[in-house]
Amino acid sequence: MKSDQKIIAAMAACTMGVGILAACGGGSASSSDGKVYFLNTKPEIVDQLQELASAYTKETGIKVDIETAASGTSNQTLTSELSKTDGPSMFNIAGFDQYAKFKKYLEPVQDSEAYKLLTDEGKSYAFKDGDEAYSIPYAAEWYGIIYNKKIIRDYCAKSYAVIKSVDDITDYQIMKAVMDSIQEHKADLGLNGAVSTPGLDASDNYRFSAHMTRIPMFYELKDDGVKFTLDITGKYMGNYKDLWDTMVKDSPTESSMISSVTYEDSTAEFSSGKVAFYPNGVWAYTQIKGNGVADEDLGMLPYFMGIDGEEEYGPAAVYDANWAINKNASDKDKKASLDFIKWIVSSDTGKKTLAKEMGFAVPFTTFGDDEQPDNPLVAAAKVWSDDKGKKTVYSANIPGQQWMDNISNALVEYTQGTGRWDAVTDAFAKSWKTEWTAYKDSTGMLPPSDKLE
Repeated sequence: MKSDQKIIAAMAACTMGVGILAACGGGSASSSDGKVYFLNTKPEIVDQLQELASAYTKETGIKVDIETAASGTSNQTLTSELSKTDGPSMFNIAGFDQYAKFKKYLEPVQDSEAYKLLTDEGKSYAFKDGDEAYSIPYAAEWYGIIYNKKIIRDYCAKSYAVIKSVDDITDYQIMKAVMDSIQEHKADLGLNGAVSTPGLDASDNYRFSAHMTRIPMFYELKDDGVKFTLDITGKYMGNYKDLWDTMVKDSPTESSMISSVTYEDSTAEFSSGKVAFYPNGVWAYTQIKGNGVADEDLGMLPYFMGIDGEEEYGPAAVYDANWAINKNASDKDKKASLDFIKWIVSSDTGKKTLAKEMGFAVPFTTFGDDEQPDNPLVAAAKVWSDDKGKKTVYSANIPGQQWMDNISNALVEYTQGTGRWDAVTDAFAKSWKTEWTAYKDSTGMLPPSDKLE
């Protein structure tokens, strides 16, 4: 039995690895068993997915093909692959924009055994239309500013330190002072910089166009008391600018070179212990672990930006990771895919890989407390709510890749000195309405304007 894992872009496929799996029971599965073609859009977990595919095929004889869209190409790749007669039987969707864009391909899943294994909270985050659910959320994730506790301890022991411990970092002004101070004394501390490079290469810019932007978005929506509105002004983008300028200035890379720095480059700066801070989410643990930063030295701060009231909040939370079933797949392949999902969330092998190796906090009744992730970044994020009593920043739905590209392109121009900050704010606010209006025109849908507490 063969299980193929590929990284695919919108126009051409680039094979990253092919695993030949042992046949189950000395023979291949019959066509009556169906097969699984999973189009994954989370490149950071391709190795773990391959392990799951291999284990499942060995146990059941069912063929599982895994293909993974390259970073920044999920919409193009999904559009291309789902239009094929032999398209994926299951795939990822992330955010309301993808739900709206690809709803015509979505099979209702509320009656499946896999969906019924979700917790009530997990079911509440599924994409729904009336009584029908169209996705299976599989991960609660948090993002903020990851930091190296050892570096901060070493810094705090210095006479020039502006804090006594990391617990003193309670707002943006203190965090900025620490970053600036570490950058000033980086040679003495044996570092390359205070903050990992905020890369704007296509593989990395989502951290700043999809995640960091949600902080000023949240506070503007909070002021309006709703989870969605077309009328965004960019009220807090000046706060975003302050943090962005600090991260660029206090990173190891000249501002003119930011656009060429990749996700791997930036992650390596942190995971090798050469910078103190790294803006990212709990999913980054799979790339950090086993390198130069011990698990016990991983912490997370909120995205402090100097916005009034931010001291009441911890890191941001997001339930963007969803599995979906292609309604155009054969009944056998749809069943095979739902059986594969059920196996992932109920078998010892699947649960261990999902929670312990991928590091996801998972919303399924099949997981006991001791089966949740050992991901120290999850624990670090939850400290803010569980121990410090802070609220969680709500992650607003965003209108997709084009909006992100508009922001990142404007950020590149601004950062390398060829553009003005006003263009970044326009990309954030004006492009927001333009892109959501286009979604409404094409899908007839907008995110619900529910009350935001």
